[in-house]
Amino acid sequence: MLGRLGPDALPLYSWVAMGGAMVTVAGGLGFLAIVTWLGKWRELWSGWITSVDHKRIGIMYIVLALIMLIRGFVDAIMMRLQQALAMDGGGYLPPEHFEQIFSSHGTIMIFFMAMPFVTGLMNFAVPLQIGARDVAFPVMNSISFWLTAAGAGLVLVSLVIGKFSTAGWTGYPPYSGVQFTPGVGVDYWIWAVLVSGVGSTLTGINFVVTILRKRTTGMTLMHMPMFTWTALCSSILIVFAFPALTVVTAMLALDRTVGTHFFTNDGGGNVMNFMNLFWIWGHPEVYILILPAFGIFSEVVATFSSKRLFGYPSLVYATMVIAVLSFTVWLHHFFTMGAGANVNAIFGIATMVIAVPTGVKVFDWLFTMYRGRIRFEPPMLFTLGFMCLFVVGGMSGVLLAIPPINYATHNTTFLVAHFHNMIIPGALFGYVAGYMYWFPKAFGFRLDRNWGARAFWFWFTGFILAFMPLYVIGLMGMPRRMESYANPDWQPWLIIAFLGACLILLGIVSLGIQLWVSVRDRVRLAAEADDPWDGRTLEWSTSSPPPAWNYTELPIVSVRDSFHEAKLTGKPIPTAPLTASIHVPRNTAVGPVIGFAGFCVGFGVIWFIWWLAAVGLALVATTLIARSFADDTESEAFPGRGTGIS
Repeated sequence: MLGRLGPDALPLYSWVAMGGAMVTVAGGLGFLAIVTWLGKWRELWSGWITSVDHKRIGIMYIVLALIMLIRGFVDAIMMRLQQALAMDGGGYLPPEHFEQIFSSHGTIMIFFMAMPFVTGLMNFAVPLQIGARDVAFPVMNSISFWLTAAGAGLVLVSLVIGKFSTAGWTGYPPYSGVQFTPGVGVDYWIWAVLVSGVGSTLTGINFVVTILRKRTTGMTLMHMPMFTWTALCSSILIVFAFPALTVVTAMLALDRTVGTHFFTNDGGGNVMNFMNLFWIWGHPEVYILILPAFGIFSEVVATFSSKRLFGYPSLVYATMVIAVLSFTVWLHHFFTMGAGANVNAIFGIATMVIAVPTGVKVFDWLFTMYRGRIRFEPPMLFTLGFMCLFVVGGMSGVLLAIPPINYATHNTTFLVAHFHNMIIPGALFGYVAGYMYWFPKAFGFRLDRNWGARAFWFWFTGFILAFMPLYVIGLMGMPRRMESYANPDWQPWLIIAFLGACLILLGIVSLGIQLWVSVRDRVRLAAEADDPWDGRTLEWSTSSPPPAWNYTELPIVSVRDSFHEAKLTGKPIPTAPLTASIHVPRNTAVGPVIGFAGFCVGFGVIWFIWWLAAVGLALVATTLIARSFADDTESEAFPGRGTGIS
């Protein structure tokens, strides 16, 4: 009845694993206890869990991302400490546990920290920026979030029941095949990625339709804010790239569970098909994460330089060029495959070319700041830190685009340093800047400036200390993912990298203290009116926090940065008069129910509990059919006369 699930699934093989499981269980029980003690279950259910308000869904995405950031960083600092101590077989982690840690670290940070963070910011800001009352498909938006949460739940459960994958965050066969990894670890990876990937695909569809069809009157494509442009391009990439990930993980699941031979060479399959399909998703994924961060940097630079964004058309065209070229460079992830010099040369050149539109963006931001009245608020600090560090990562990427150099550095810590050099400054710094930038719009008060600045400096200096040494030892020949080593020349650099990770830890702690101090001092930090930053785009023209319907009267736009232009002329933004009530979608349990069902399907297949998987699939089908028969799905709101929402 319970398939493979038994007492041996408990993490008794390592005191570190047992400690991690206990912390995870204690955290979950602590949350339940606090909500029960405060008597907030009804409010949590009706105000958040069943909400289809894009702003609340966005906030829940960001909360999930911050939780998983902490979880993923615990893995990171454990790896850094292990490698700092690992000379001649030292350290505290057994090899298999170390392999689980680097696998879960990459999986969590890409799929369950970065993706929810960027999706949350898009959810919160995009409809407000385009003058829309909601996304195109509010219920599908809720389903997307809860499927993502279900995937994250599977990763967290693997800490307590069973083991996680030891095949890395990319899950390459043949090692990820059942012959070499027969346990449940790879299955946890597969189903966490599959379930969350469906949610991400739905998000991409939702935002493509929202941006193309829900813009307010007068907002042409070339009047859209840069963040909306980058969200559009990122969503298009999601729609085209994520199906490849879904297909390749489903094929690997069939190989492991049913006994097919998609990726078993001796059975007629081809291992390299996995790598190609994975990276056809994987490299666009880099830009799915980075392009919206570029949009945030554009908003922040213009706002805190008190200047119109320089070269707006070139930024738009550069964004579109990057989106297209992102599908032409995937093979540089495995130049060593043996495809031949001509193939490697084509993909190497394409990889160099994609750096050109990125350079255009950097120069546009610099020219925007030139002769501007720059205010060094925390979002601007993270933007400046990004520009300093990202250029280094870009240069190392151009080096890796040269096949002979790539051959020499492939699978070394040089590659680890490059990848983090792109994702942490290029994506995470942008997300943190956006979180601080739009926080007052979400909650009506700013985040504490001093703790924000401290967080930045810890992150900035910690990043330099943590990853620049990896470039050095990578050139010295150290392979990545080493649990122990015998070269004494590497250890001093690894100790420095561990100290850098400690500074990043202080940066994360500073973000937590900033939030706590800001909530405590929220009266002092209350946003000046609804526009604390002297913003330029439409979201700053509505109240903080906005009503459920965003705008009582929809704005009419005739220029870019219409809110800023209205402030300059002293005239309000023209609006379409409200002639009837506003229809607001009702809360629904469809999203959380399908998310729970997705979790059951994944957990059931992982442990061969087939009845549980069947119940999950039946629950999904029943919920969708029942929803299709629902007629009363909207409430009427009467601004100024009570909402009438129920």
